[in-house]
Amino acid sequence: MENEHNLEQPLVSFQVITDTHVRDQADHIYNRHLEKALADITSYAKDSSGIMHVGDVTDRGLPEEYQELQRILDTQRDALPEIRYTVGNHDIGAILWQDPPLNLTTMTPHEVGEVLGHPERMDEGNNTTGDAPITTEGLWQKRLNDFTATTGMKGSYHDHWIHGYHYIFLGSEQPHPKDCDMSAEQLAWLETTLSEQASPDRPIFVFLHQPLMDTVAGSMKDQGWYGVNQDAEVKAVLSRYPQVILFSGHTHWQLEAPRTMVEGVGQLPTMFNAASVAYLWTDEDEHLEGSQGLQVDVYADRVVVKGRDYVKGTWIEGAEYTISYPVKVKVDM
Repeated sequence: MENEHNLEQPLVSFQVITDTHVRDQADHIYNRHLEKALADITSYAKDSSGIMHVGDVTDRGLPEEYQELQRILDTQRDALPEIRYTVGNHDIGAILWQDPPLNLTTMTPHEVGEVLGHPERMDEGNNTTGDAPITTEGLWQKRLNDFTATTGMKGSYHDHWIHGYHYIFLGSEQPHPKDCDMSAEQLAWLETTLSEQASPDRPIFVFLHQPLMDTVAGSMKDQGWYGVNQDAEVKAVLSRYPQVILFSGHTHWQLEAPRTMVEGVGQLPTMFNAASVAYLWTDEDEHLEGSQGLQVDVYADRVVVKGRDYVKGTWIEGAEYTISYPVKVKVDM
């Protein structure tokens, strides 16, 4: 049976990367890691349905960083599968994480425009005047517009049908420095979108930058890297669709750590930490230089997820997981 599995070709394959943190210096190690990751993916993923990016595309959401992203993508444009993006807190947050951190909410629209580009548009489009700080709505719209203009995504949440499988991307609707804040409209949209052609024997793939609390590596309450303000509400919606596989980023936790995958046991989706392309983090709460991501292969009766080391160009030993379908729903007696 194992030999038959080895010979069997997946129906669909795609890659999951996250936390690329592209910087405005071409030779920055984060940028070099992304270049290496994309080159590695193109070397083995010939029939990919796409690369799914789980957020923190850039380090600060600056125009120069988006330009660097475009430059990196252009070097491999012909070989790359299509990339679809999740919004991350570094892309759209109110704080620019630099030394010292810059709080955009204390600045006028014109000052924000000077930092993020197009100050004249900020003056025209914001309903504050003179020395008044930018409104939260105005800042959010500016940050999101910059993100969508480069990535081509239609908003902070969106979905795609690709080769018969459903891919759903969630994201914050507030410029929170760290966490994800979803509207009631997004939660209702999620419920409706999950129900479209849903079947227990068919996976649905969901992408959310911040992990849900006490799930995957790095998301334990005492670690502080969970970050969905509507945690309970999202879990309640997802509990009705145990065939979902949820991928998150944000924590940078290395794939060798425990809880890279958390099984939903029929009550929640299976969840994966997707590590980080830029740099990694460990259970010892320490920075680790490295670059990792996931390969996802979909078969008729299972999904196989494997961890990839992009620096070495090798599969990560022990980081291979199989989710069987149809998912068995746990019934309380």
